[in-house]
Amino acid sequence: MSRVHVAIIGGGLVGASLALALQDSARQRGWRIALIEPFAPGSDYQPSYDARSTALSYGSRLIYERLGLWQGIAQRAEPIQQIHVSDRGRFGATRLQAIEEGVPALGYVVENAWIGHCLWQALDADVVEWRCPAEVSAMQRLDDGYRLTLSDGASLECDLAILADGGRSALREQLGIGVNVKPYGQSALIANVSPLEAHRGQAFERFTDDGPMALLPLSDNRCALVWTRASADAERLLAISAASFLGELQQAFGYRLGALQQAGARHLYPLSLVEAQEQVRPHLVVLGNAAHSLHPIAGQGYNLSLRDTLALAEVLIGSEGPLGDFATLQRYQQRQQLDQQLTVGFSDQVTRLFSNAQPLLSAGRNLGLLGLDLLPPAKRWFARQAMGLGTRSL
Repeated sequence: MSRVHVAIIGGGLVGASLALALQDSARQRGWRIALIEPFAPGSDYQPSYDARSTALSYGSRLIYERLGLWQGIAQRAEPIQQIHVSDRGRFGATRLQAIEEGVPALGYVVENAWIGHCLWQALDADVVEWRCPAEVSAMQRLDDGYRLTLSDGASLECDLAILADGGRSALREQLGIGVNVKPYGQSALIANVSPLEAHRGQAFERFTDDGPMALLPLSDNRCALVWTRASADAERLLAISAASFLGELQQAFGYRLGALQQAGARHLYPLSLVEAQEQVRPHLVVLGNAAHSLHPIAGQGYNLSLRDTLALAEVLIGSEGPLGDFATLQRYQQRQQLDQQLTVGFSDQVTRLFSNAQPLLSAGRNLGLLGLDLLPPAKRWFARQAMGLGTRSL
């Protein structure tokens, strides 16, 4: 029976970021970290037109700079210089600009595979042991940690187990950790598209009576589309021809980037706000989408998880108690509670406000967008939320 100090269940972007955040201190203290992941990370990065992307906030750039990773990520990060927020068919609009906020970019759009590649290259095999491909099929609570049963029959014991296996975590359910679920009755259709005109680092958040859409700048003058529609209509958009899809998208988005010329593979994701009722237990932390899954339109989900990850690493490194000590883990949760409440609330309210065709709400959000342009403090607050800086200073 082998034993490690920290077992991270899920070697995706959140799990690998935590391993990196702990790595230097783990090396000094002799901690062994196991990263358990069903899909083997590729040693070579392969560019793809259809690659899935993540919008990293400016705050996330600061975190990756602290972890020594930003220089690598930046090689394929497309800066967001301006966010254009508008309401289709109405005159309310606002623009957030990096230069006005005194930052080099409001955020960056990066292919997930590239972030993963940079993370995996930065992990030290002498400190972080990959168990891959492997899955945890069962978890047993011990007095001093957890015993993990892997899908190949092997067992692993740990002082601290990190559950970072995604929003549909089977282990979370197995452990009896309940979730609060708010279905939005919507699905997000995600694809990469190419416009005729250069995007020049502009991101677009466009709200329509049928649901919000975001078009984010990518490298090679591509744009990452997140189009939220009622679930039945999203299924229809997934099934129609590429030409018909581009035509409907053009009609909904307009010609701010000229004609939309190419659309890649389309993927559909049903949307709900999901929050775990417990994020910490003795010797256990629930992290990433397993802790909270947000609507993608405000681009807050991964950035919040990354802030959680850094906070957890700092609390663990700064603690004098044993790994897995419940009081230490509660300090982490208390530290992140306000950030989580504000971010989840911001994302949820933006989604509900801008997915509603009621005339009074439509008029209110129209005035709200105008007000952002007219009231610098309100616009500054909105910009700081978008940059992932809501509860911290630069």
